Amino acid sequence: MKETAQLFKALSDDTRLRIMCLLLEGELCVCDLMAILGLPQSTVSRHLAYLKNSGLVNDRRQGVWMHYRLTENDSAFHRDLINLLANHLPAIKQLQVDQELLHKHISGKGRNDCCER
Repeated sequence: MKETAQLFKALSDDTRLRIMCLLLEGELCVCDLMAILGLPQSTVSRHLAYLKNSGLVNDRRQGVWMHYRLTENDSAFHRDLINLLANHLPAIKQLQVDQELLHKHISGKGRNDCCER
């Protein structure tokens, strides 16, 4: 029961929901998330740590930058929760704006080459 409550607590924050929606697109570097969310590295990293501790995201280091992706989990509840987010978050206006910024950013418009792909 504690793990389920922790998942919902992790998703109870606007910034963390925005991050989850962006990670539905695939793995992203902290610098990508900073550019899209318009938040400092410390804030983005704090939210990512919360999501990681909740079991929702995994990380990997590449040089000095951390890359994050959604966790693949064997739990049917976890998969259903991610599917629910994938089906409903993109309908929220702010998250649509974030998605548009992500696509522009990744296509090179506004990318400052902070990390290597």
